[in-house]
Amino acid sequence: MKRSLGSLLFLMAVGVVVLSGLRPISACCPAPPSGKPVVNADQTVILIWDADTKTQHFIRQASFKSDADDFGFLVPTPTQPELNESGNEAFPLLKKMTEPEIIKQRRPSGSVGCGCGASAPPAGLASKDASSVRVLQEKMVAGFHAVVLEADSAEVLVRWLKENGYAYSPEIQAWAKPYIDQGWKITALKIAKSADAKETPNVAASALRITFKTDRPLFPYREPNPEKAASALGAHSRLLRIYFISDSKYDGNMAGDVKWTGQVPWAGKFQPEDRSKLLRLLNLPQSTGSMEWWLTEFEDHWPYRSAPADVYFSHSPDQDPVRRTPIIEYVSSAWPTDGTVYVFAVVLTVPPLTRRLRRGNRA
Repeated sequence: MKRSLGSLLFLMAVGVVVLSGLRPISACCPAPPSGKPVVNADQTVILIWDADTKTQHFIRQASFKSDADDFGFLVPTPTQPELNESGNEAFPLLKKMTEPEIIKQRRPSGSVGCGCGASAPPAGLASKDASSVRVLQEKMVAGFHAVVLEADSAEVLVRWLKENGYAYSPEIQAWAKPYIDQGWKITALKIAKSADAKETPNVAASALRITFKTDRPLFPYREPNPEKAASALGAHSRLLRIYFISDSKYDGNMAGDVKWTGQVPWAGKFQPEDRSKLLRLLNLPQSTGSMEWWLTEFEDHWPYRSAPADVYFSHSPDQDPVRRTPIIEYVSSAWPTDGTVYVFAVVLTVPPLTRRLRRGNRA
């Protein structure tokens, strides 16, 4: 790598003009044709960090809001990434692992309450100026048409995007420049809404695994001015959930003086059987990362405003487990606690028993 990572792997919006003959494929990240806003909505991400090999696996399950039928995004990485399909079933497994404990308690006396198949890629995507933009790889993966690019400058990258049906903005060009200047690769992915999803701005994402080398793990938090697009789509809130997996408990922080708003509701060690199952679900070899795993879950109510930096992760000095606050479910007592019940029982049962005993004595 040419220099330590500043920020990396930002899934950002770039508009896509509908190409002739392009069939609809599953949706994943922001980017509209001109005048069609797209923003990130809720996101759930699995990050697996192998500290020994400096390798990060980035698996993203997300949703987006857009009025556009087709849109795409750019992914910058410091080295050429590996793109593979990943399993969606891994996300429910991690959610189950980190859910709060349910404690059943007897309801206190007198209380009232309740427990709370893809087509071939479009032709003609090779750069016309091979000395400025080079196509390193082109493939269909997990329903995406992916093109991995190497550009000499942000200007020639923009020209390539325009020539190949992508829209752009001055904000996107300004955002991309630091990455291009460092020699990072750019992966351009095309996506489209399915036919039955064109009446709604909400688009669900499919899981795509992006594997790359990095000096330290991170999440791409920076966005090019999301406020305007969010306002146009009526998007006011979103939740970012990160399942961070490595050899120990980790902290997340922004570069610089700005404190990240993410919190840790759960952290703990993986059981060996859960580690093995997760790797199978993610289509990763059993030798991936450390043999002993920690899971640190982060929750962040990600605001729709420009962030000054990306989020980086580092070994936490506090290695104590963290658990969510248990959920209390009240259950009825085995015996009634209201004395009135027993009074009625006596009134109803004692007289018949007394009469029966008297008849027996007379006999």
